[in-house]
Amino acid sequence: MTSALVLIPARLSATRLPRKPLADICGKPMIVRVLEQALNADIGPVAVACDNQDIADAVQDHGGTAVLTRSDHASGSDRIFEAAERLDPDGRHDTVLNVQGDVPLIAPEAIRAAFTPLTVAEVSIGTIMTQFTDPEVRDNPNSVKAVTTPNGLGHHRALYFTRTTAPWGDGPHFHHIGIYAYRRAALARFVQLPPSPLEQREKLEQLRALEAGMRIDVSIVDSAPMDVNTPEDLERARAAYEHQ
Repeated sequence: MTSALVLIPARLSATRLPRKPLADICGKPMIVRVLEQALNADIGPVAVACDNQDIADAVQDHGGTAVLTRSDHASGSDRIFEAAERLDPDGRHDTVLNVQGDVPLIAPEAIRAAFTPLTVAEVSIGTIMTQFTDPEVRDNPNSVKAVTTPNGLGHHRALYFTRTTAPWGDGPHFHHIGIYAYRRAALARFVQLPPSPLEQREKLEQLRALEAGMRIDVSIVDSAPMDVNTPEDLERARAAYEHQ
């Protein structure tokens, strides 16, 4: 369909889990575990876009590709844009897939699912979501809700993203998972846009795209990968790998 470049943004500083990308998970740094899952998705070449030589060394020591980027980027989107321009200055890849660097348990099929909405020509950005099964998780503002409508093509069209529990009334609620497949031109446009009012209010970067009129479509996946943000999360990730 298209030629994709898969990029994993990673920065060394993290308040709740110092040096998070290098945290050991059963013998390998977390960033390498994410890299392996992205390679298993078999979409296209994969690289880590990082801000520190220690991360680059860890990736390269395990046979991966790393690109050192500026340390002052405001977001992962800005970081992957710089990396894409450096790795592919001629634009051979017309899609850039952003896989977060703190999801070592992400399934390869979930990564591929973010890519599939781009079969619709009008879609600028593809992403994924899963249905909430736990009301406590659903109502937590750290769990981002996707408000969507079916597009008739096997995916959903995103209408809004929010930290509150929405929409109202009977029916499922969907947990947005922050993996994005950008058309190359859409990514270039997105990083040039200023932060938007709703983005700043909700603290959700994807609202910048919606406010600018960019279309985001969403695939449904079976389960949400666990983000690793705390020492407790890290222990759960280690336990999951030990039982694979």
